[in-house]
Amino acid sequence: MDYKSTLNLPKTAFPMRGNLPVKEKQILQSWNEMRLYEKLLELHADDPKFILHDGPPYANGNIHLGTALNKILKDIIVKSKFMAGFRSDYIPGWDCHGLPIEHQAEKEIKEKQSTMTKLDVRAHCRKYAARFLDIQRAEFKRLGGVGDWEHPYITMDYEYQATIIEEMAKFFKRGEAYRKKKPVYWCISCRTALAEAEIEYETDKTTSIYVKFPLISRDDVFKECPDKPIFMLIWTTTPWTLPANLAIAINPEFTYVIIETNGEIYIAVRELVADIMGKAGIGDYRIIGEIEPETYRIIGEIEPETLKSLSFRHPFIDRKSVVVFADYVAKDVGTGAVHIAPGHGEEDYVTGLEYGLDVYSPVNEKGELTKDVEFFGGMNVFAANPVIIEKLKELGVLLFAEDIEHSYPHCWRCKKPVIFRATEQWFVSMEKDRLRERALEEVDRVTWIPAWGKDRIYNMLLARPDWCISRQRTWGVPIAIFYCDTCREPYWSDGSFARIISEVKQYGADIWFEKDASYFLPEGAKCSCGNGTFTKEEDILDVWFDSGSSFAAVLKKREGLRFPADIYLEGSDQHRGWFHSSLLVSVGNDGTAPYKSVLTHGFVVDGKGRKMSKSLGNVIAPMEIIDKYGAEILRLWVTYEDYRDDIRISKEIIDRLIETYRRIRNTFRFLHANIGEDFDPAKDRVPYESLSSIDKWLLSKLQRLIERVRESYESYSFHSIYHSIQNFCTVELSALYLDIIKDRMYVEKKDSVKRRASQTVVFDTLMALLRLSAPILSFTTEEMWSYVRPFVREDSVHLSSFPEADRAYVDAGIEQEWEAIWRIREAVNKKIEEKRVEKVIGHPLDAKVVITAPPEDYAVLGKLGDELKEVLIVSQAEVVSGSELEISVVRAEGVKCERCWQYATDVETGGTYPNVCRRCRDTLISL
Repeated sequence: MDYKSTLNLPKTAFPMRGNLPVKEKQILQSWNEMRLYEKLLELHADDPKFILHDGPPYANGNIHLGTALNKILKDIIVKSKFMAGFRSDYIPGWDCHGLPIEHQAEKEIKEKQSTMTKLDVRAHCRKYAARFLDIQRAEFKRLGGVGDWEHPYITMDYEYQATIIEEMAKFFKRGEAYRKKKPVYWCISCRTALAEAEIEYETDKTTSIYVKFPLISRDDVFKECPDKPIFMLIWTTTPWTLPANLAIAINPEFTYVIIETNGEIYIAVRELVADIMGKAGIGDYRIIGEIEPETYRIIGEIEPETLKSLSFRHPFIDRKSVVVFADYVAKDVGTGAVHIAPGHGEEDYVTGLEYGLDVYSPVNEKGELTKDVEFFGGMNVFAANPVIIEKLKELGVLLFAEDIEHSYPHCWRCKKPVIFRATEQWFVSMEKDRLRERALEEVDRVTWIPAWGKDRIYNMLLARPDWCISRQRTWGVPIAIFYCDTCREPYWSDGSFARIISEVKQYGADIWFEKDASYFLPEGAKCSCGNGTFTKEEDILDVWFDSGSSFAAVLKKREGLRFPADIYLEGSDQHRGWFHSSLLVSVGNDGTAPYKSVLTHGFVVDGKGRKMSKSLGNVIAPMEIIDKYGAEILRLWVTYEDYRDDIRISKEIIDRLIETYRRIRNTFRFLHANIGEDFDPAKDRVPYESLSSIDKWLLSKLQRLIERVRESYESYSFHSIYHSIQNFCTVELSALYLDIIKDRMYVEKKDSVKRRASQTVVFDTLMALLRLSAPILSFTTEEMWSYVRPFVREDSVHLSSFPEADRAYVDAGIEQEWEAIWRIREAVNKKIEEKRVEKVIGHPLDAKVVITAPPEDYAVLGKLGDELKEVLIVSQAEVVSGSELEISVVRAEGVKCERCWQYATDVETGGTYPNVCRRCRDTLISL
């Protein structure tokens, strides 16, 4: 007789295969139709606010894995905060100005560019940014993120542009913005100044040179020295800056010595003499006797103060080079003397100011030495390096040159090396009104996650120069000030700023480029010199000022938000970028940091820990993964490792994630299948007191999982959630509880207390897992939510709340007992496997197990009674008392029941229900 139809076999329409690329699109459509984000805001309208402020990505190109990682992390936080009972508005943003977009737009219009006005270029840039904003928005939405996607903040929107000018104007009005000729990072390729935040350091090969600066007059200082030419030795890694040399810097605390060689006398710091002479091939030190080629000796010391009184001649230009003091001159490398070009280095500039040196910078915007530079005029600075070295050799003033590797600044947009070049630029002072000091105080008040982020930004702020805010480009927000046509002094007023801001709100920043100065100036505006005609500033603002003003444009102006934000979350490179510029603008204008916490993630690398690179062939596009496997796999990947470090991805890692996903999905499916169509939690729920021991054990473990996962959401430790849920599904559920309850679920009467008890626990477990997993597995939990919809009031899992751990269900005693049971069960399984290999049994249900247990284990196992055989998944089990644990496995007694497949001694071969055990017969009679 076939008894299969009498069993309560698991039933669910929830598919085993996710078919995520198709299913996710359907779910996204349903979220749009139900207006999920708007419903979340309505549901939590009166709840406390939690604001994650989005750092704006550039509207340039498709999204990559780094931006996908960032947006998924933000979405996990936003959804988890909604589910934790907060109103968590999320306004996505885009950074639309700046070089990346201008460069791409220029590529598209390269043939027409020479005939295009600034307004033409700006119009093309706007179209380009708008196009990629729409592309990125669709790709970000495909990741499953909730937010106000239809009303993002966009830095090229008129209102936002006006806010940027408002924030800029405050610095001008307080006198904290100033214009000066100073050396700044200059990108030859982009032809603009750059801020520190726009610089990346790469290891480059270069030639370092040791140059001889001839002494102009011997004076009395060297009267005891042999009658040989005297030179100051300097060291540099940038030969192209030598034409701009005006001084030699020495350290007033060092001891300098006079070195006699075969034909010349050199001056250098004592500690580096042996190294210098060795590299120059003059390595044989002589104390007495004649100085011959390849030998030298130290013939005296010279005080720094004495050196400072001397003058040396430029090695190839008829110009004096004075000696100055600078405490940054080091003696770990070089000669202890540094050549000073005030127009080509920050420290050189400061030293030049101290000694009244000209800010001389004979390099144009193309990176060419100017025509007045003898020998090298018109040459590109980097191309000039080897030519200058040859000239030094020719003139006999090159001691030696060597190839070295050093860290050199590059433009983070075009990736090409940059130079320091003195130009007239606008700066925000770090010292006026204590901006640096106040920013550092705010850093101490902010929570930095990971904690090392605090030291990183603190040290950056401590060492940074004044902020260069001007750029010599077209696509951006103008520095909206004027210059007097007579005296060229900068001019602005409250009235001019008010007029400009009003016009930009209405017409956008293009209005600045359309109208002449008089259009914006109040009637009767006059310079202090008495002149009343002006010219507009042509430079635009640093785009970091644009995005750094987002707190003012968004947090302070958007309904439902607040200032400061609870958290900013970006990659760790933003300590020098958006975190940094936002902090300076906010502290400068509002006296406080724009964020309470800052959380950073690492970078995406391949399986071997290497950067993603086209040249390495290891770039993986997020849309490739989504189209093939689904966005859910990417969302799972984000939590796979601790994202605060670099996060790896490869085909092997994706395969592992797919396997993990399948396990979790099938756990959801199996749990739902065992609720079946016959369990109604409103009617069939079994009270805690009536649950079996194993049911209470799982319920206790579930409460601990809820606590652990919720704590991990609070601390943003998403990798802990991944491992907690995966382990719970794999171990507590699949390997233990669900395996053990199969018999009672399938074989017992549908409405038996035993079965209903397990269904109660299964239902609670499924509901908890769905809600705990929802911020991460947003699509799959939503799909399953539609199958449990009869039991819940919310239209979406994302409209529900996190489960609360019920401490009344946490039972440490039961957990301890079951630890002992699992230990014994593992030993039993090993013994069963031995008997299976010996062919004593074929299947665990063929077995009878006799456990001899010491007193402590005997007491625990004794409490199980008939449940012991269920736990061991055997047909019969006995426990006897003994001194130590012993396990005996023999063939089970009796005959195999054709319904439950267990062996029993009460199986009858005849009757209405032949070949079944008494338990199954009683169940069949009751049907």
